[in-house]
Amino acid sequence: MKRSGFLKTLVALTVVLFGCQIMLAYAGDNDNDSSSACRQLPSHNALRMALSKAQSQQNGGFGLNMWATVVNRDGVVCAVAFTGNNRGDQWPGSRVISAQKANTANAFSLPGLALSTADLYSATQPGGSLYGLQHSNPVDTGVAYGGNSANNGQSNDPMIGFKIGGVNVFGGGLALYNQSKQLMVR
Repeated sequence: MKRSGFLKTLVALTVVLFGCQIMLAYAGDNDNDSSSACRQLPSHNALRMALSKAQSQQNGGFGLNMWATVVNRDGVVCAVAFTGNNRGDQWPGSRVISAQKANTANAFSLPGLALSTADLYSATQPGGSLYGLQHSNPVDTGVAYGGNSANNGQSNDPMIGFKIGGVNVFGGGLALYNQSKQLMVR
């Protein structure tokens, strides 16, 4: 794929995921975790509905099924969902990438500074001021690949309740803010 075609696709995918994250910021229910750590964040069902709505929009992207993950302010996974009919309908590797993006956007956003994973891309390239950042916080592979794979993307995904870690610096990860433009800290 030519570089310009790749960049257009990357931008389109980022726009889709940005739209999904905006919708998630307005979803406040959580039926998959009764702990206070995830209570005000989108539930599995809310995440799946918002993700499916974003994926179905005509946006110039590939139209592929996708994964999405929500983490709380401490980096604990609260919800994981996918748009396909089963976990094999989207790239299996994107489940962990989705979790990394959620962790990254959360870790580098502040109440007055929303940074997406795409914002970090240029600065993390060779010679950039944040070069190597993507290697600074590895994914916890026990969390990423532990548990029963049949539950991946379900309300009982094995990542839920654990810190995933990881830094990912390409588009798609955004911190969640509420309708008052406040960072959702819990």
